[in-house]
Amino acid sequence: MRTQSGVYSIDSYRERIINGPVGRTLFWLGLPLMVVQLINISYNLADTYWLSLYSPIAYASPRQIWPFFMFLNAISHALSAANLALISQYVGARSYDHAKRIVSYYVSTLIILNAFIALVFLLLGPIVFKYVMAVPQELYDYVLTYARIISLDLLLSGLYIGYSTIFQAIGDTRTPSRAGVISAVMNIILDPIFIFGVRLGDNYIIPEMGVTGAAWATVLSRLAGFTAVYTVLRERYPFLIAMFTVRVDRSWLYNSFKIGAPVSLVMMSNSLAFMFQNRLINYFGAYVVAAAAIGFVLMDLADAALWGFTSSVATMVGQAIGAGLESRARSVAKESALYIGLSSFIGSVIVYYTRGFFIDLFTDLRVVYSEADSFVQFFAPTLAFFAVFFVGMSIGRGSGHTLYPTIIGFIRLWGVRLGLGYLLAVFMGFGTIGVWLAMSLSNLFSGLAMIPWILKGSWTRGVIERRTL
Repeated sequence: MRTQSGVYSIDSYRERIINGPVGRTLFWLGLPLMVVQLINISYNLADTYWLSLYSPIAYASPRQIWPFFMFLNAISHALSAANLALISQYVGARSYDHAKRIVSYYVSTLIILNAFIALVFLLLGPIVFKYVMAVPQELYDYVLTYARIISLDLLLSGLYIGYSTIFQAIGDTRTPSRAGVISAVMNIILDPIFIFGVRLGDNYIIPEMGVTGAAWATVLSRLAGFTAVYTVLRERYPFLIAMFTVRVDRSWLYNSFKIGAPVSLVMMSNSLAFMFQNRLINYFGAYVVAAAAIGFVLMDLADAALWGFTSSVATMVGQAIGAGLESRARSVAKESALYIGLSSFIGSVIVYYTRGFFIDLFTDLRVVYSEADSFVQFFAPTLAFFAVFFVGMSIGRGSGHTLYPTIIGFIRLWGVRLGLGYLLAVFMGFGTIGVWLAMSLSNLFSGLAMIPWILKGSWTRGVIERRTL
């Protein structure tokens, strides 16, 4: 009975996704994910705030480790992108047996892969942080301490993303959203407890852990999020529970590589570029690093709508293509670019004019305030273009056509953000102004380059084999 109910739920999601009004459906799918993103941003704000009370620079530590973290996690994200396209298109075609088979291959591979990736991160992290990113000496011990614990999160985040991808492909964005809320709220609560400890009289019942505590809060909350999505999938859609296997179908491997390789390439390339971007920022010292950390948190606030709604675009595009509705897929793409771009623009305006209040929350050092203020003034006006670029990335993932977005992403980071950034900041002597200007221009370029592909590109061809349906 559970299985029949689960199939009925998937059918009802499918009908709404491929036949409902685009704007309303995008809002229905994306709102829960946006709420989760807002809560995650609240966590980042809380994390940055509590660590800023612990130390004037320690709050910059998490952003130093994420580029290498994401570099190694790129293969997992590529598998997610490929299997989002495959699962959503099989759901769109009502081929649920094929969807279950894909889920088993996907999750089994994620488990093996991410366990290996976590070990690599643990062993190579000190070398990367010291010699590739040139972390300032004042920050290095904080970064290393945080990284050792967060290596556990590589396995947990891979599994959490994997199961969230299954729900997203179905069209059920509320379940991973609720799990994300649980995870983020738990993180927010644990942060001050683990960072500063809890005293009972003269004794600590929970010791003060500083940066170590922030890392443990992240790991434990991620475990809670994964447990939540797995439990709901097992209860609501038991016919989609993965059966662990080391034997995978060659056609699945081929499609996963074909669709996922460009995504993996762009993510690894992006992550490596962010390592060198951090190196460029690190070149100007720990205070500039701290200012950039504040600036990025504020930009996360401005584009809160981006991360939730762009994920929904991939689901809507994938299911429309799977159902053979090419005109529907194009309508989703056009309207999504408009709605999400406009939302990000409104967010950027709000953050731009309230930046002083937020920066004051994290620092009382004038040099840090000045650099963070400059960062926001350059970066915020181009966020709407960054949003359009990410809509294009999601269209690529939902359709399975990821090559063009990959090329644009590569030029955006390596050509404009890094190449121009080093030229302006170091060789032409503009300093940090050159860094912030190049980052802003990279957003402008990528958004403008993505618009014609979204409107006229040949991404509406499906990637599933209809003869197997």
